[in-house]
Amino acid sequence: MTIVTTPAPWKDAGRSPEERAEALMARMSLPEKIAQLYGVWVGIDNADGEMAPHQHEFTALPVPWDDLVKDGIGQLTRPFGTTPVDPVKGAATLAAAQRSLMTAGRWGIPALVHEEILTGVAAWQAGVYPNPLCWGATFDPDLVEQMGAQIGATMRRLGVQQGLAPVLDVARDLRWGRVEETIGEDPHLVGLIGSAYVRGVQSQGVVATLKHFVGYSASKGGRNLAPVSAGRREVADVLLPPFEMALRAGAGSVMNSYSDIDGTPVAADVALLTDLLRDAYGFTGTVVADYFSVAFLQTLHHVAESPTDAARLALTAGIDVELPTVNTFGPALVEAVERGEVDLALIDRALRRVLVQKVELGLLDEDWNPEPPILDETDPVLDGPEVRALAGRLARRSIVLLHNREATLPLSPGVKLAVVGPRADTAQAMMGCYSFPMHVGVHHPETGMGVEIPTLLDALKSEYDVTYAQGVPVTGGDDEGIAAAVAATAGSDVIVAVLGDQAGLFGRGTSGEGCDAPGLALPGRQEELLEALLATGKPVVLVLLVGRPYELGRQIDRLAAVVCGFFPGEEGAAALADVLSGRANPAGRLPVSFPRDGGNQPATYLGAPLAQKSEVSNVDPTALFAFGHGLSYAPVTWGEVTGSGAWTTDGTFDVTVTLRNESERESSEVVQVYLHDPVAEVARPVQALIAARRVDLAPGESRELILTLHADQTSYTGSSWRRQVDPGDVELRVGASSADIRGVLAVTMTGSRRFVGFDRVMEASVV
Repeated sequence: MTIVTTPAPWKDAGRSPEERAEALMARMSLPEKIAQLYGVWVGIDNADGEMAPHQHEFTALPVPWDDLVKDGIGQLTRPFGTTPVDPVKGAATLAAAQRSLMTAGRWGIPALVHEEILTGVAAWQAGVYPNPLCWGATFDPDLVEQMGAQIGATMRRLGVQQGLAPVLDVARDLRWGRVEETIGEDPHLVGLIGSAYVRGVQSQGVVATLKHFVGYSASKGGRNLAPVSAGRREVADVLLPPFEMALRAGAGSVMNSYSDIDGTPVAADVALLTDLLRDAYGFTGTVVADYFSVAFLQTLHHVAESPTDAARLALTAGIDVELPTVNTFGPALVEAVERGEVDLALIDRALRRVLVQKVELGLLDEDWNPEPPILDETDPVLDGPEVRALAGRLARRSIVLLHNREATLPLSPGVKLAVVGPRADTAQAMMGCYSFPMHVGVHHPETGMGVEIPTLLDALKSEYDVTYAQGVPVTGGDDEGIAAAVAATAGSDVIVAVLGDQAGLFGRGTSGEGCDAPGLALPGRQEELLEALLATGKPVVLVLLVGRPYELGRQIDRLAAVVCGFFPGEEGAAALADVLSGRANPAGRLPVSFPRDGGNQPATYLGAPLAQKSEVSNVDPTALFAFGHGLSYAPVTWGEVTGSGAWTTDGTFDVTVTLRNESERESSEVVQVYLHDPVAEVARPVQALIAARRVDLAPGESRELILTLHADQTSYTGSSWRRQVDPGDVELRVGASSADIRGVLAVTMTGSRRFVGFDRVMEASVV
C-alpha cells in the first residue's frame, strides 16, 4: 500500500501564496508572528568604528540566540557583508543557521537573507562592478540589466534572497556625500537605469529593494540625514518617478528614507507608505526599514516617546520589517499588543506581506533546501571571467571624456608620461563606499581585498614610459610633496594628473555616506597640486576618479584634456587606460552636471526659468559641463531631426533622427530628447529629459532612429495637485546633451486636458 502524505497547507505549492500565508498565520502565536517582522544581525560590533553614528547602541539582542530562534526570525542581516568570510565557509554557516531556525520553530520557517548589492554582492572575493553614477553615464539600460542578472545569480549561489539596491534617489545637491550612490540628477534617466537593474536582479528569482523612498537626496545643505523641505510638486515630479518606473518593473521590496519631509519622518508617514505606495501604486511587496530608522523615530526625530511607540508609528505607516536587527519590534512590542496598545491588525497586515513574499521565493516549499548552491560547486569563484568581462564593458561604457583641447587624447604611442596624484597608485580609487573592500574590507586589512583591482599607474606602466609622484594625499599634504611632484615631470612629454575622492563612511572619506562636502573644490590640496602642474607649461591631462563632480572653472582653459570615472570598479584602470590610449572610443555621458562654481549648490539642469542665468542676479549657475555631455574620438554625424504625426493629448508622436559614423572606428551616440513647455499652469523646468537611446555604429554605418513618444510623457503636477497632460504648444529639443541640441521640433498638442496616474506611459518606444 502506498502512503500518500499531504504537505501542511502553508507548504502546499498547489495553493496560492495568499492562501498559504493565511493558513500559517492562523496557527501562529503572537510572539511567532512578531518574530517574522524583524531581522537579526549577528557578528556586528563597533570596535573598529564599523558602524554609523547612533547605530551601535541598538545592536544588542534582547534575548539570547537560542531563545530567539524558538519563535523564529524574519531575516538574517548580511552574513557575508559584515566581516570578510570565505564564501564557502560562510554559506555553510548560513545553511546551519537556517537549519537551526527550521528545527527550533514549530513551523519550519527559514529566514530571508539580505545583503547590500550596490556594486555587486557585498561579500569577500565577489566582483566589484562600477558605481551607480557609472551606470547612469552608460545611458545603457540593457548593459545594466545584464549586470543586475549577474548580481542576482551570485545572490542565489550564496543563499541570499534580498538585495538592498538600487538607490533611486535623484541627485539634487552635489555636496551630499551619497551622490556617488545615485544614478544621476535626472528622474527619467534614474528610472530607466534603475528599473533595468531591478529586472536583471529579479530575473534570478531574488528580490531587489528600492532605496530610499522618498526624498532622502533633497536634504538641506546636502547634509546626510538632514531635514527635507521639498514641496509636493518636487516630490511628485522629480523624486517619485524613478520609484514608479522601478515598481512597474516588478520590484519586490522598498526601503524607507531616513529623512523627514516638512517635519514628518518617512518611517512614520502613512500618506507615503500606505496611501501612495500601497493604495495608489498598488505595491504588494514588503517595506523594510532602513537600518535603525524605526528606533530613530524616538532617538533622532523625537516623534515617539518610547521604542514601542516608535514601532506602533512605523507599523501604522506601513513598515513591515525592522532592520537590521531586533530593537523596537522585540518582546516589548508583544506585550504592547497584548495590552491593546498596538493593534493586532497591524501585526497581521505586515506578517501577511512577509509570509507571501517568503512563499513566492520558495522558502516555505516542502522541498526547500537550506544548502546554498555554492556548496555543491567545485569552483565557487565569485569573480570569474564573465564577471570581469561585464564589469569591464560597463566601465569602458561609462568613462566620460569631458574636454580634449587640440586632440591631446588619445595619447601618442611612445609618449613619456609623468603620472601624478593621490588616486594613481591605489586600487581604492576605483571603488565607492558601498563596495565590499571599502565598506568592510578597510576594517580588516589583514585579509586583503579578495579581488584583483589594478591601479591606473599599473595599467599605464604596461605600455608607456612613466615616472610617478603622489604629490599630495587626497586630504592634507605639504609644499614639499607638491614640489617633488613638479620635479618628477621634468623629463615627461605629458602630465597625467590623477585626482579625486577617497570613498568612505561618516567622515572617513571625501565621498560616501556621511561624507558631505561644504563646497565643490577638489578635496585637500589637490587643486594646488593641479595649479603647480599647469604652471610647468606641459600638457596636463586630468583624470578624475570621483564620487561627485567638482568645480574646474578656474583651470579648464589651461587643461589639455579631462577624463572622468565615477568609481569605475575592478576593471576601471584597464578601461581608463583603453580610453587614454585610444583603444576604446570614449562613450560615457554625464549623468550629473559639472558646476563652473561650486558655490551655486543646489543646482541641477532641471531648474525653472528663475533658476537659470538672469539679469536679476550676478550669480551664473550655468554648468561647465552639462547633463548628458560627453566627447568622442569619432563624433557621429547627425542628419536631420524630423517629427511626424498629429500629437493629441492621448496619442503618440514620432521623432526620427538619422545618424552616420563617417570615421574608421566604432562609435556611439546617445540621442536625448528634452521637453520644453513654453506655457504651463505652474512653473516647470526649462527642459527635462523624456527619452534617451544609445546607438552604436560600425565604421561607415548609418542608422535611422525612431522614438515614439506618448503624450503621457509631457504630464506634470498641476495646480490641483493632479498629474495632467495639457493641450497646447510644446518643443521637443533633440540633441547630444542638454546643452548640445541638434534639432528643435515645435508641436501643438490637440485635444482636451487629461489627468493621468501611476498607469501612465513613462518610456518611449524605439525602433
